[in-house]
Amino acid sequence: MQFNPRYPLLSPKLFHHQMPVPLKGAKAGHFNTALADELQWSDEDKAQWVEICSGQKTFAEFETLAMVYAGHQFGQWAGQLGDGRGLLIGQILDKNNQTIDLHLKGAGSTPYSRMGDGRAVLRSVIREYLAGHALNALGIASSNAVGFTSSTQGIQREKMEPGAMMLRTSDCHIRFGHFEWINQYQPELLPEFVEKCIEWHYPECLEAEQPVLAFATKVIQRTAVMIAKWQLVGFAHGVMNTDNLNITGSTLDFGPYGFMERFRPNWINNHSDYQGRYTYQQQPSIGHWNLWTWLNNLIPLVKDPAEKEQFKENLSKCLEHFEKTFLEYYTLGLCQKMGLPSFHKDSFDCGMAFLRILQAEQLDYTDSFIRLQNKAYTALRDDCLDTRQFDAFLSQYQAIRENQATDELDAEMTKANPQYILRNHMAQKAIELAEQDDFSEVERLFKLLSQPYSKQTDIEQPEDLGPLPSDVPEVMVSCSS
Repeated sequence: MQFNPRYPLLSPKLFHHQMPVPLKGAKAGHFNTALADELQWSDEDKAQWVEICSGQKTFAEFETLAMVYAGHQFGQWAGQLGDGRGLLIGQILDKNNQTIDLHLKGAGSTPYSRMGDGRAVLRSVIREYLAGHALNALGIASSNAVGFTSSTQGIQREKMEPGAMMLRTSDCHIRFGHFEWINQYQPELLPEFVEKCIEWHYPECLEAEQPVLAFATKVIQRTAVMIAKWQLVGFAHGVMNTDNLNITGSTLDFGPYGFMERFRPNWINNHSDYQGRYTYQQQPSIGHWNLWTWLNNLIPLVKDPAEKEQFKENLSKCLEHFEKTFLEYYTLGLCQKMGLPSFHKDSFDCGMAFLRILQAEQLDYTDSFIRLQNKAYTALRDDCLDTRQFDAFLSQYQAIRENQATDELDAEMTKANPQYILRNHMAQKAIELAEQDDFSEVERLFKLLSQPYSKQTDIEQPEDLGPLPSDVPEVMVSCSS
């Protein structure tokens, strides 16, 4: 590995140095060889992956640390938070010379654990491991993981569960909540912290006339693109607190996430979300709210009262990029999924008409787009109670596609519509087998989700292709997941 320690260069008030506490009886779970290659792991590193991914081996080139930050959770100020069960154990260069964080999850309690035990259970580790892998393969910016380990040590949650650790990777672990913590507790650190964020993650903004405003705009745009891509594949994060969004617009902190199956935009996939704040349909507005909260933490960069009002106004103008960017990417993506020309004045309305059918008929989101792609119109119609609504949609759809370059549009559909998503029941099956030391289903799903846009009849199973029957209870996930 080629180390590039950056975060330890910041004020020591922003972190706490400590070593991971390994679990008893650590054992191999799954290793992401392709990612290890991208991160330039040596043969020796790969041979020691279990020791690295279980906290038994650290690196002389990087002193491990837990970050402190704050945040708004479910819309309410939560005060000081931080890495309560994770440690930054390295920052290394990948093959593209980009700095990547190595973050060990489940590494033991820290000063920021609050009431937690600092541990992770196998169930939550497998869910995060597979979800990060799935999103990356879908072309959505996300954390990933080099590997995870199980153990013989039990961890108490609702019941006793196997303890586990995972080595997460991300281009950035600096969250909106970092800025909230600094402004609340150490405001003198803000100028240097913002300067380093720009230097490390948005160096092109240093050339701008007003680097901070350019930085803010970039963060807003990247976040908008990320959320638009979530919406297009039916992904619901489930816990979009300000401490769970980072400044590079890459998905972070998987817990009670879900890939939507039957199209219910108000589906509460996080059963700790009693008010439905973080449902699928709310994600764009919550993203906007989080960015507005984050921007308020940049205001103290200007000390002169005479300049502050103008700076506030400029930040507000930056935020205007969110809706524009989101709608641009979502509209283009929806047209690609539908096989419709994005320039046609009726394409977006036609896409919305299709989604209304999916919602009214409770059809599977992913499978319905695949059927549309395969021109299985009769099969789609047969699943509809309101066939007149479907016929009206199909008439409009075919009229828009008439006299268009349909071969090109169809090619775009195959790139935009995944054959496979990580359905909760798929992950649950892998978890139940892994808890019996059988990681074969983790391996099968890892391989299946590596190429989600390609049909893989040799390894797919019927339950990969649709929701469970309506009389089977759905898998329940919450913030403990």
